[in-house]
Formats: sequence, structure tokens, C-alpha cells
Amino acid sequence: QCQLSGLWRNEQDSLMEISAVRDNGDFQGRYLTWVTLAGGCARVSPLKGAQQQPGEGGWPTFAFTVRWDKFSNATTAFAGQCFVDTGGKETLTTMWLLREAVGSLQDDWKATR
Repeated sequence: QCQLSGLWRNEQDSLMEISAVRDNGDFQGRYLTWVTLAGGCARVSPLKGAQQQPGEGGWPTFAFTVRWDKFSNATTAFAGQCFVDTGGKETLTTMWLLREAVGSLQDDWKATR
């Protein structure tokens, strides 16, 4: 069984800390990123999400959002799944969409990455 709670590191050396996952699947935590739109130092932002309980023998899926607190007018939504390899190593795979605020409807096309 893959445990979503704990400390995770990605390929960009960003860290994500997820508190205990509640019985209903809800969780929260913190995301510390070195990758920012403005560059500079590492920043910590809050995250909130939910885990879908896996079926028999399956691996849990999850989704969470990060509100880039105090340094960006953007929000990112992540969706993914947790796996455990034959050696017992847990791995999260995710896809993400980042939405940055733009000043007009005409600029909407460039707001999502």
C-alpha cells in the first residue's frame, strides 16, 4: 500500500510535505519550490487535496492544488497516482496545470501552462 503522507522530493528539488490523510481522503500540507515564475529563492505555499481510496490491489489516485502564496498570482492543480515498486520504493506520478492571472479575457489564451 502506498502512503501519501510524508515528505516528497521531485526532479527539480522541490519538496512537498503532506500531513496525515484523513479517513475521507482529505489532506493538506506545504509545497516548497525552487521553481518560480520570478526566479529567486525557495518559497513555501499551502496545498490541499484529496486521495481516492484504491480498489482491491490498486494504487491510490489523488489531486491537490497549490496556492502560490505571497510570491505569485497563480494556482496549480496536480492529479496523480502513487505506486510502490518491487523494492518497496514509493513514487508519485503527476500531471499539472498552472493558471496565472491575466488582465483581460483577450489574454486568457496565455494564462494556463
